Amino acid sequence: MRLFSWNINGLRSSLKKGTFQDFLNCEQPDIICLQETKTKPGQVEVDFPDYLELWNSAERPGYSGTATFTKFQPLSVSTEFPPEIVNSYAWDTDKHGNPLLEGRIQTVEFQPFYLVNVYVPNSKRDLARLELREKVWDPALLTYLKELEKTKPVIICGDFNVAHTAVDLARPGDNEKNAGYTEEERQGIRNLINAGFIDTFRHFYPGVQKYSWWAQWAQARQRNIGWRIDYFLISPNLLPHLESAEIHDYIMGSDHCPVSIELEFK
Repeated sequence: MRLFSWNINGLRSSLKKGTFQDFLNCEQPDIICLQETKTKPGQVEVDFPDYLELWNSAERPGYSGTATFTKFQPLSVSTEFPPEIVNSYAWDTDKHGNPLLEGRIQTVEFQPFYLVNVYVPNSKRDLARLELREKVWDPALLTYLKELEKTKPVIICGDFNVAHTAVDLARPGDNEKNAGYTEEERQGIRNLINAGFIDTFRHFYPGVQKYSWWAQWAQARQRNIGWRIDYFLISPNLLPHLESAEIHDYIMGSDHCPVSIELEFK
């Protein structure tokens, strides 16, 4: 079973250029989780008969959003946190609005696991959303994942908008207090790992510097001045089934590249 995650940075644009179709034809993923789709189902013509299309679009047009395309029929699908988690946090805490209305999470249940597709809010260059990340989104997400784990193992993937350690970005010294590498954001990833979730890429490649996002200026991608901010994390019970984890930095079409894992269930 091949699972991919990709911040597509605009699905309509990718379809128009043909890069998403080329990706599907070449990689043949069993499941693909997309972030930053920036569209709604009726605004884009998607015709991939092998896949069931699951959408969670933002209320605001042309913004954020997630989608999951799967060859396997899910047991259940959710596009929100459960009410008890929603009611436990103050979500609308800054000028940027309520992340619950931005299509940032999908949970798709399959027989062996829950698959959670996330597009974690960016803290913004002025760190206006850092408090939301630290005190609302990150703890709510961890609480939710641990609740899901009580039923079956969990895979969580997507754009986490944070580099975990110094090896996960090209210039850590220059970014110590910048969005995506603040101590508060990195603690959010540490909390997931301390709770038992396994960073699949680091499981296979502990010290490899490979990136999944590059700024769109100063030829950052050509110079490989990048960040690893896209992840697959899994529950420990899934580790015996994990065959590989990869960053596909040769695939173009977005300022991010796809990441993937392969699982084997006998």
